[in-house]
Amino acid sequence: MPDRPLDGVRVLDLTNVLAGPYCTYHLALLGAEVLKIEMPERGDLARQLGPDPALNRRRLGASFLAQNAGKKSVELDLKEPGGRAVFTELVEHADVLVENYRAGVMDRLGLGWDHLRTLNPGLVYCAITGFGQSGPLSQAPAYDQIIQGLSGMMSVTGTPSTAPQRVGFPVADTVGGLSAALAVVAALAGGRGAFLDVSMLEASMSAMGWAVSNYVVSGVEPQPMGDQNATAAPSGTFETADGPLNIAANRQEQFETLCRLVDRPGLLTDPRFAEREARKQHRQALNEALNEALRARPATEWERILPAAGVPAARILTVPQAVESPQLAARDFFTELRSPAGGPLRVSGSGVLVDGEQLAPVSPPPALGEHNEELPELLARWRGGPTHGALPSARESRRTSAPRPA
Repeated sequence: MPDRPLDGVRVLDLTNVLAGPYCTYHLALLGAEVLKIEMPERGDLARQLGPDPALNRRRLGASFLAQNAGKKSVELDLKEPGGRAVFTELVEHADVLVENYRAGVMDRLGLGWDHLRTLNPGLVYCAITGFGQSGPLSQAPAYDQIIQGLSGMMSVTGTPSTAPQRVGFPVADTVGGLSAALAVVAALAGGRGAFLDVSMLEASMSAMGWAVSNYVVSGVEPQPMGDQNATAAPSGTFETADGPLNIAANRQEQFETLCRLVDRPGLLTDPRFAEREARKQHRQALNEALNEALRARPATEWERILPAAGVPAARILTVPQAVESPQLAARDFFTELRSPAGGPLRVSGSGVLVDGEQLAPVSPPPALGEHNEELPELLARWRGGPTHGALPSARESRRTSAPRPA
């Protein structure tokens, strides 16, 4: 892909672990030049996280490798005068800075927004925290599980007998990172400097959609329903001859087609199932009848029959099965790179094709400090000003039009 939407944009990445690195990974996929600033000898904590102890000891943990392809790594100690001097010069020529320290840490270092915008009025400064820069929890430590609990997410995950349960991947970190990336891109498009205060808690609650809106709009408190969909029936996980199958017959015509294909026309004339709200009220009886019918065939056969007739249905895959999906392969979702640890490394894309092409990282994840020796050359290039068309011209407009604080 010769041109990407963020070609020419320069990003300073001071983030650790997941939410911040996930944000800057997407900026890198979109074409930004991402310079990861890491503490000497330690680096991003994610370098020590993952299922392979040998990789963790080499500061190349799987958690780091998954979110940092396409970036450069430079070691700088921001508490030391020399490191601070180099960092502030980088800030003067950057477009974006992303950090996910606890609120106030950068201010205590003398490198907060109020100071950095005097160096670069056009800087887009994105701070990702668990709870935001203000409020009674702003100084509280936050990890994904803490946010899942405080957002109400865990209370609606699982069944009535098993809830609360944690979602099986760090969804609060992921949603926080995506929200931050969206805000950064919006600020760049707006053409002026900005301070972006991203709260993982608020981003997570925004992403919960109906679970929150059903309560704030209609006063209905959501309850854990396991694999069932509160908005429709039949919609959930069903039994087949050889394993589970998801079906989402949310529309009336889909329900009618489903009844015909499983050879249960009597369900259509049963007053308990005649229309949407009645089906929701008699969900258990409907599910039992459908399970009995669906057990006549294996899941793979139903997966072929039902979607062909317009009824959404699919098997429940394991992660290895999903990774090897022909659908993902057809869209080049995974990219194979050379791991800094040696051997091949597969990393994921963004889920977006640009002009028909997958946004693949342009280089492997960096070893800690891999680009230290290139820093003088990079600084010289950044001092030279824009090297690309539209977006760097927006950079210059941000520099000249954003007012300096009094």
